[in-house]
Amino acid sequence: MKFQYTFQKVVDIKSSAKNQAEWLLSSALGELQAQEQTLDQLLEDQGRTLEMINQAIENRAPISELQDLQRYVVYLDQCISRKIIDIREAQVEVEHKKLHLTEKMVDEKVWLQAKDKAKTKFTHEHMVREQNDLDEMATVRYVMNSK
Repeated sequence: MKFQYTFQKVVDIKSSAKNQAEWLLSSALGELQAQEQTLDQLLEDQGRTLEMINQAIENRAPISELQDLQRYVVYLDQCISRKIIDIREAQVEVEHKKLHLTEKMVDEKVWLQAKDKAKTKFTHEHMVREQNDLDEMATVRYVMNSK
């Protein structure tokens, strides 16, 4: 006799929900990483632009060129500020997805433990039945041999 868990569909759904939560966390982590890379690029741009300003000052560049570079630095500062906010939001989203995944993992684990418990009970009951059958066969054989 084969073990068939009554609530196997529930276990499958819980496993699927956990897999989906893993995928969502992975997606959120990818988004966070992309935001951080964009911030790194903005910071590099800012550093290069500040270096260009220093070189322009040393080379006695026209004031209009310096003003253009300064406006670009201000623009980069604004972009960096917005990107930092985006990164914080992405970090919050990652934490939210981690909590969601943890809930789904616990839920799946509970159902898997219930399944394992049911299987253990089934196996024990099956072994008891087999032992009773063997005992009955031995008793019948003993009675037949004693006659």
